[in-house]
Amino acid sequence: MARRKPARRGAGRSSTGAGGELRIIGGDWRSRKLRFPDAGGVRPTPVRTRETLFNWLAMHLPGSHCLDLFSGSGALGLEALSRGAASATLVDHTPALANALKDNLRVLGCTTGQMVCRDVSDYLRTRPEAPFDILFMDPPFRQSWLEQLLPLIEANGWLKPGGWLYVEHESELNTLPVPAGWQLHREKTAGQVCYKLFRLPVTDDSPTSLTD
Repeated sequence: MARRKPARRGAGRSSTGAGGELRIIGGDWRSRKLRFPDAGGVRPTPVRTRETLFNWLAMHLPGSHCLDLFSGSGALGLEALSRGAASATLVDHTPALANALKDNLRVLGCTTGQMVCRDVSDYLRTRPEAPFDILFMDPPFRQSWLEQLLPLIEANGWLKPGGWLYVEHESELNTLPVPAGWQLHREKTAGQVCYKLFRLPVTDDSPTSLTD
């Protein structure tokens, strides 16, 4: 997933200014390097953060169906596929980034990743064909995206009961507006960025989730 941070955090550009580079850190595509364009002011989630996140999810990734919102460089969705996710849908509104992700999926020979070039809020206002096991979301900071989108995720059934939601947000945001009953599983803060992993509760009448 590409990172949209305060003041775009330098955008992770190459020395030529032509774009950025993503290195996959684990799984079948470990150490593969991919290029993404200098568009939208994005950079991949830092390696240390990705290592922490995928350690948290290690028992739940194999066979899971993932949704990567604000995907940008595709760092999180591609990492999930590399580590055994059954599928990943990546959503970003920037055409140049979407085209680069489609190209990178072809380079990797991946047929289980899907790129959707669409505004994330419009995308979440519909209902999915089937809910996802894991959802990654790292929207631009200080634009109230989480307040807008978290209710849509719950109301339209984007995440399975027992599923996992990963979010990144600015560290000064003291209260995250997660739906009632969602359980905070893990959290860490690194500088200006806070990252958290939530689990959607399972009720007595919920269908069995892949992650149970």
